[in-house]
Amino acid sequence: MTAGSQDARTEPVSRGTSAPTLEQIERALRDSWGSDTCDAHDVDHWTPEHPSTGQCAATAYVVNDYLGGQLLGAEVRNPDGSLQGHHYWNLIDGVEVDLTLEQFVNGEVVEQPDVMDRIHPRPEPGAERYLILRARVAEHLARGNTPR
Repeated sequence: MTAGSQDARTEPVSRGTSAPTLEQIERALRDSWGSDTCDAHDVDHWTPEHPSTGQCAATAYVVNDYLGGQLLGAEVRNPDGSLQGHHYWNLIDGVEVDLTLEQFVNGEVVEQPDVMDRIHPRPEPGAERYLILRARVAEHLARGNTPR
């Protein structure tokens, strides 16, 4: 099953007469991130000043909902080489799209990614966060990208 197949999604995204652009999706995502869409591992570090913290998996899935492509996943290392966690982003038509890379501000190193086809309809763990973010983005796009 490929990342762009509708079977891999919870429900198909209603695209209306035209699909949103990456820029519209990015604006909607940035306006929709919150502590309730942040990964539990990172929630203590999430602030409105650094809203992309802990948003990578849910964000990558939402981007994939709208634009298809594949997912990229990699380990993230602290400056001392210890494992910090994992990071996810998108590969769309051969181009890497990472809307949450700026969350790494303390010298972390994102290792070489694995390319993954989307096999789960929701990120596991994190399905609830993804569904909240997905609903906010859809609402934002339906209103024409006006802030919530």
